[in-house]
Amino acid sequence: MLWRKFSGEPLRMPVKSAVEDAIVRETEAGYKLKVCIGTDSQVRNCETEFATVIVFLREKRGGFMFISHDKTTQPYTIKERMLVEVARSIEIAYELCDLFNKYDVDMEVHADINTNPQFKSNEALREAMGYILGMGYAFKAKPDAFASSCCADKIVN
Repeated sequence: MLWRKFSGEPLRMPVKSAVEDAIVRETEAGYKLKVCIGTDSQVRNCETEFATVIVFLREKRGGFMFISHDKTTQPYTIKERMLVEVARSIEIAYELCDLFNKYDVDMEVHADINTNPQFKSNEALREAMGYILGMGYAFKAKPDAFASSCCADKIVN
C-alpha cells in the first residue's frame, strides 16, 4: 500500500515508521493521541475505489491523517465489499497495534456499515463486528464511525 498525507505529500518511509514518528512527535509536543482506522469504497462503472485512513486525534486539539488509496476491477456484492473494507482496516491495525501498545495510544477500527437494518450494508454488520472484536480491537459503526464514513469517504467521493 502506498501512503500519503492529507496534503497529498507521499510518506517517504514505510507507514509503520511514519506512524511511530508521528506518535513520538505528538506525544513530545504534549498531546494525548487516539487513532481511528477506517476504510470506505465507491463503485463506479466496473471499478471499485478504496481509501483507508489512519486518523490521529489530538485530545481537544484537532488531528491529521495518513491515506492509502487504490482501485480494482474485482466485482463485489455489497456484503463482500463491506467485509473487504473491514479487512483492509484490520490489516493496517494489525500492522500497527504493537506501536499503539508501546506508546499507550488508544485505537479504534471504524466500519462504514449502517446499524439500521433498512440499509443494504447492514447485511455485513454481524460479521464485521465479530471480525474486529475477535481481533481485540475497539469497534465503531455508523453513525460513530467517522474515520470510514467521513474521512475515507471524502477520498473516494
